[in-house]
Amino acid sequence: MTQPVALPGLERRRHTTVVTVGTFDGVHRGHQTVLAELVEVARERRKQSVVVTFDPHPLYVVRPEHAPQLLCTIREKTAILRDSDVDDVAVIPFTRALADYPPREFVEQILIRHFGLEHLVIGYDHGFGKDRSGDVATLQQVGQELGFGVTVVPHTDLDGSLVSSTRIRKLLLAGDTVTAARALGRPYSVEGPVVRGDRRGRELGFPTANIQLLDSHKLLPAEGIYAVRVERQGARALHDGVLHLGPRPTFEGAVSTIEAFLFDFDGDLYGQRLRVDFIERIRGVERFDTADALVAAMENDVAEAHRILATR
Repeated sequence: MTQPVALPGLERRRHTTVVTVGTFDGVHRGHQTVLAELVEVARERRKQSVVVTFDPHPLYVVRPEHAPQLLCTIREKTAILRDSDVDDVAVIPFTRALADYPPREFVEQILIRHFGLEHLVIGYDHGFGKDRSGDVATLQQVGQELGFGVTVVPHTDLDGSLVSSTRIRKLLLAGDTVTAARALGRPYSVEGPVVRGDRRGRELGFPTANIQLLDSHKLLPAEGIYAVRVERQGARALHDGVLHLGPRPTFEGAVSTIEAFLFDFDGDLYGQRLRVDFIERIRGVERFDTADALVAAMENDVAEAHRILATR
């Protein structure tokens, strides 16, 4: 028997539940299909629906050299999951001890004993347990032996291709935020506090908010200029804008930045947390010979962002 894993801060369920379990990086349209099925099955059975997920991403523990940049920080992921009509979201600290659990023991010790599993809803390609040795067939067999049901949700396609976190990462790294948004079911976003920059944008007539990314594991799209929508902390309205992501080769010694120019806002943003939704990439990062040439390009970027955002 594997050494029991402590789950601090996670309340043991007193009643049986309908559960789904997974990493859910991105909470994309494929994941959303699983969540919708979870909610439906739970309501039919008059049980609580529970999403079990992990932090950190399991690969950061078992194979860190192959761990991906994340589509969602744990803060973002739990917020999206909680907005999906499920009754509860449980985040399990993923450790080496948990990674060593054989599949059957993971089901018995974690899903049944701790979460009161009565019925499991799972994606078609789910792998779990030590070395991912468990799969859907394993779960169906264990379910027959231990008395819980298993619903397997098929894959979700977009334009004839499978929706997956891997595919969405490739789209973002290619700068295709439009197709990525379709696969995610929402625009891809990053968030962080506004920090002081070198005020160069203000000097050029485009005061920008410099955003500090707090999680180094969060994936950034391809460098470039983007039409964006920005949500300020505590504010309900979204602000249209244009964002520069990457180096600033026009200015020698300038560091790479994430900085947004908001069209309809004039005020102090320092210290506020912003969420930036990437709508569409306008162009790549370019070097200009003069500040005037850069300003002319920025004016064109603003006009193009207005055009893009007016159609979204």
